[in-house]
Amino acid sequence: MAMAPLASFLTQTPLCLCLLLLLSVLVLLKLNRRRNLNLPPSPPKLPIIGNLHQLLGPLLHRTLEGLSKKYGPLMLVHFGQAPALIVSSPEMAREMMKTQDISFLNRPRLTTAKIFLYNCTDLGFTPYGEYWRQLRKLCVLELLSIKRVQSFQYVREEEVAVLMNKIRGSCDNGGSVNLSAMLVGVADNITTRCIFGRRAEEENGKSKFGEITKKLMTQFASFCVGDMFPSFGWVDVTTGLIGRLKTTSKKLDAFLDEVIEEHMIEERDGKGKQSDKKDFVDILLQLKKDGTFEELNRDNLKAILTDMYVGGSDTTATTLEWIMAELVKNPSLLKKAQQEVRTVVGKKSKIDADDIEKMEYMKCVIKESLRLRAIVPLLAGRETTERVKIGGYEIPANTRVYVNAWAIQRNPKYWDRPIEFIPERFMNNPVDFRGQHFQFIPFGAGRRGCPGMLFGVAVVEYVTANLLYWFDWKLSAGLTEDKLDMTETDGLTIHRKVPLYLVPSLYSP
Repeated sequence: MAMAPLASFLTQTPLCLCLLLLLSVLVLLKLNRRRNLNLPPSPPKLPIIGNLHQLLGPLLHRTLEGLSKKYGPLMLVHFGQAPALIVSSPEMAREMMKTQDISFLNRPRLTTAKIFLYNCTDLGFTPYGEYWRQLRKLCVLELLSIKRVQSFQYVREEEVAVLMNKIRGSCDNGGSVNLSAMLVGVADNITTRCIFGRRAEEENGKSKFGEITKKLMTQFASFCVGDMFPSFGWVDVTTGLIGRLKTTSKKLDAFLDEVIEEHMIEERDGKGKQSDKKDFVDILLQLKKDGTFEELNRDNLKAILTDMYVGGSDTTATTLEWIMAELVKNPSLLKKAQQEVRTVVGKKSKIDADDIEKMEYMKCVIKESLRLRAIVPLLAGRETTERVKIGGYEIPANTRVYVNAWAIQRNPKYWDRPIEFIPERFMNNPVDFRGQHFQFIPFGAGRRGCPGMLFGVAVVEYVTANLLYWFDWKLSAGLTEDKLDMTETDGLTIHRKVPLYLVPSLYSP
């Protein structure tokens, strides 16, 4: 009965019939064109859910690696209603991120990114275009340049000194320390001081800001139904997920407004920081004042700050955690790295930046950890800006694209004994992580490569050098190297499933 009025209306309105007929023809033509495309191989999918039933394993990057061995280095899967191209070879990664990168420069506009990053007006998720080009130039030249990273050395030194004192305080009782938690703390404090000018954790171990950022990092990795099933986005509302995300976003927004106002008042009252000790807020406010970037409004500024925190804190802590886990699991490698660090530093009371440059083996240890333990295994997702042909296949516009760096960096075709931790493989080896060698791309490559690479590596190198210099490290009593749990767990980054507890003993030069 409900359809009768509509049918009557249509029969009396020839124009509506013509429009419906035209719409139907356009839809059929679109579907037909898609069927006629030479698409990459794909696992058989089910109606509505696509390939989700094949992707339900605990670690998606491992599941996709297994499927790519069967279907090839270019594979099309469907996350619900969202088609995604999975790239699993250096050759196809090069083609996508270098040769034809202009067609792969967009990002999927995910629900959490839209809510937390002011409708994706940050560097990481903003669509490719003039605004993105200007923003990238600003970040690369003003926020994350070599000179700027070097200017934050005093922050790294101060925060690492705090960490070393905490560990020294634990040496007296001979017990173990939760090194994972300590590394999260030092990475958070370095990152937030450089970005916001304040620590994430106060001396008493508590901080309102720290609580907000922890919730942000947890919720940013939330599974949103609407990202895979756009027509079912209402489910995220009814489950309360959208409400929880917006509550955290409001708290973060209020904090960012507070920080920005404080910086503006300090500058107005002549209490601004010296030029070599300005944080990201200071720099962005100055650029806005100078008219260097005219489109930089308050929300854009807050989106950039949030983006820098999300991209810098968790990845750094997780990298440090895996480095120390791999070293204690391989005592001979740990001893070799410590000997180098201690020989370079000698009996000095503090490690400086010049010392770090001489620690060749330690740098190989870091590279090998980045290779074996790809912290962001599928890199940051991309989306095609147009229909493109790659590897002999045709990829429609608006297709999501994920590069399985984890699989590429363990490919036996390019790496001897790929699942073993062998830092020596990088000695006198030109292969580097700066985006020129596509068998090793922990930071991505091309114009959408990670702009914070120098910032993150500087923190990792300095913290690692201090941990190796000042302390000897052992596993907890009764635990042997072969029993150390190295299980991974999913999140924004690939963490250790079990926190790393180690027993430190103070080294006396």
